[in-house]
Amino acid sequence: MTDRLPNTVARQLFMHLHQLGVAAAPGRSGVPDLVHRLGFVQIDSIRTFERAHHHIIATRLPRYRPSWTGHHLERERSLFENWTHDASLIPVEFFGWWKPRFRRTGPALMRTAWWRQRVGENPERTCAMVLERVAAAGPVMARELKAENPEPPRGIGKAHWWGWHPARAALVFLWRTGQLAVTARSGFQKVYDLTERVIPQPYRDHEPDEAVSVDWHCRGALDRLGFADHAEIARFWEAFGRDEVAHWCAGAGRDAIRPIEIENDDGTVRPCLARADLDDLLATLPDPPPRVRFLSPFDPLVRDRGRALRLFGFDFRIEIYVPRARRRFGYYVYPMLERNRLIGRIEMRRNQETGTLEVPGLWLEPGVRLDRQRRQRIERELDRWRRYAGLERADRLPVP
Repeated sequence: MTDRLPNTVARQLFMHLHQLGVAAAPGRSGVPDLVHRLGFVQIDSIRTFERAHHHIIATRLPRYRPSWTGHHLERERSLFENWTHDASLIPVEFFGWWKPRFRRTGPALMRTAWWRQRVGENPERTCAMVLERVAAAGPVMARELKAENPEPPRGIGKAHWWGWHPARAALVFLWRTGQLAVTARSGFQKVYDLTERVIPQPYRDHEPDEAVSVDWHCRGALDRLGFADHAEIARFWEAFGRDEVAHWCAGAGRDAIRPIEIENDDGTVRPCLARADLDDLLATLPDPPPRVRFLSPFDPLVRDRGRALRLFGFDFRIEIYVPRARRRFGYYVYPMLERNRLIGRIEMRRNQETGTLEVPGLWLEPGVRLDRQRRQRIERELDRWRRYAGLERADRLPVP
């Protein structure tokens, strides 16, 4: 039985479980399976080159097109949108497992001053008004409520009526608590409808209790992480706290875990919990592919910044809110993965007017050289994203 994982093996395992070891099944039908294997895919609004969820999937799925997720969200109903640590695409068969989260979310949101301020003086009335509107008139976007209600109803304050107005806050509250669901997107705007008109009945009817739900979440997190401590298991879904994970490890989860030591990038060793089937998993672990990939800043491989630093020695921060003069790197940079190493960062953006994939910056990690073979691998990946975006040309690589 393996008691300690060398750093290179730990990296390789983590990559493999995050679907970066081998290519996923090609074609539109492969999207739900990929999201299932990852657990969820984060959604983000920033688009200097491509939105986060499209980039995450396209990194792993050959010939991926952005319309494919819309197909599965809006037509097949094999995916739904809700919250993990942030807004995410989630397999629809997981919907029932979100019900304990829905029950907790409402009171938790209403305890925060930010939400109370935005939902207005009478949150129950505002939510009921919005829910009745959707039930009677069908799917709605926040901007439509603004057009339909230029003035707030009596008893609802005007301070935040437009912007984060009470009706918009109510839409988000009803979505976060499972009463509404995202049925489509118009541009990047959510279109909300009643949950019973979006989520297929078998998944709506699933009602797990708290203990069973904790067990499912913990096992699912460890399946996808391979090894983790209590905090990392809890952070994966952001559904339950570290104390609940520790209780699970000492009780219902004892058959699913085993202790192990993980070697960090700097040579130190960290005690963790691993999947009980770790040795079988390691026996079939593929070699990392000999290529470079540009990861989304929200990719699951680097989402947990502490783990990325310990495992890969890669100190990654998003600097979009950092003033230009204080940035170490670019506005929106993509970690570069080569085999099982994070070798640097690249900034790229699409310019549709000139048909150019622009590359404002390239930064390599200490000790990484831009030799001829590495340059060629980076250029091949750049050309892959150029073709994905339908652009005519790509900038030459800048000198790192």
